[in-house]
Amino acid sequence: MTRVFGHDVPVEIMVLWLLELTGGFLVAWFLLNTDSGHPTMAAIGVAAVLAGSAVLTSFAIGLYRAETFLRLRRLISKTLLACLLSFSAIWIFGWLARVDFGVLLGHGALLPLKTLIAWLGLVTLTRLIFSYSLRMNLFSRRIVLIGDSPCAARTAAAVAQLHDGRFEVAACFAGLGDGPADPDALLREWRHRKIWGVVMASTHGEEDAAVAHALRQNPHGIRMLRANGFWESQLRRVDIDQQANPVAGGAPVAGGAALVRRASDIALSLMLLTFTLPLMLLTALIIKLDSPGPVFYRQERVGLHGRPFTLYKFRSMRTDAEATGPVWAAKRDARVTRIGNFIRRSRIDELPQLMNVLHGEMSFIGPRPERPHFVEQLSTIIPFYAERSRVKPGLTGWAQVNYPYGASVEDARMKLSYDLYYVKHYNLLLDSLILFATIRVILFQEGAR
Repeated sequence: MTRVFGHDVPVEIMVLWLLELTGGFLVAWFLLNTDSGHPTMAAIGVAAVLAGSAVLTSFAIGLYRAETFLRLRRLISKTLLACLLSFSAIWIFGWLARVDFGVLLGHGALLPLKTLIAWLGLVTLTRLIFSYSLRMNLFSRRIVLIGDSPCAARTAAAVAQLHDGRFEVAACFAGLGDGPADPDALLREWRHRKIWGVVMASTHGEEDAAVAHALRQNPHGIRMLRANGFWESQLRRVDIDQQANPVAGGAPVAGGAALVRRASDIALSLMLLTFTLPLMLLTALIIKLDSPGPVFYRQERVGLHGRPFTLYKFRSMRTDAEATGPVWAAKRDARVTRIGNFIRRSRIDELPQLMNVLHGEMSFIGPRPERPHFVEQLSTIIPFYAERSRVKPGLTGWAQVNYPYGASVEDARMKLSYDLYYVKHYNLLLDSLILFATIRVILFQEGAR
């Protein structure tokens, strides 16, 4: 792992980023200068924008997520999509960077196509090699879990739920009594087995201290992480079943950060309302023609500090959808109208919530607002559920981009573990990552119902 802007990023992903960024730049620069016969500063600028837009587009649609590389068909389709989108995005990035694309267009109509094909060949090759490496577990990080507590069992289960090959539990010890008595001998064994890190989830204080001391003297870089630290730094969520409040002491958004966030919310909501107004008018007309009832659906939700507010959506269900009381949406829900199915999958039904953002009841990023009925029900079952209201609810959030749509108590528990990670670690960089990831969620209709 390497630290980038306060976040742990796998070294192999960093290498892939740099390889594709550098390779894309060199391919574009070579083709531009092959046609012109001599290098120019304009060609360097065009090549840089081409490479940068390709990498940013790939990131936005999830091409650097390890699980994507384990699904060959999805990998190929997303690579093709990234290629097409990046060559559409270069005009935006080029305009922002004030790059003269006359260099590109002045070299003949075939030059953009040649650049596209060459870049596609480069990234396809690198990603197929990366995919093969992941399947061979070449990048898997082997961990040793020490502990006989419920926390240790939960941590082992959380690692087993991963589907991206990032971690593998190589061994579990209740304490040093299960292994060699000499901590140094234990370390030598772990080094021989290429152990990446040791996760401490033990109730044996003395044994923990012995292992911790040995690891501090360890010259070979075997990491020691407490279980909570492992959950947050590597799994990007919190263990909500721990005894202590996982977000205790985490200050809510305030001061300058709150002003920046509010200004960003207003600017983004106004911009999106302007650009999506024709789409919203068309959607309203189709809903009216498709089924009887109002165009908009109003529903009470729980907001900041538990205060209720009225949330607006385009109506996607029949008017009698909840005649028997509130229920979670299900796959292929019979209550959804014909047009409702489409607008829910494309997230168009949520566009009216831009008004909630303008009013200040919601933010762009935050836990999704839940209905009072479900908040009351889940708060009695799931520990710390009410803590998600420490920040404003959002149109999209960390749980939405990391976990599919939830329609059960267990799903709510999983999403809460991501929501509380966001509450605890909120910052503008994390918000930016969520916005990028939301593009992927919308494009591929991940988790929609």
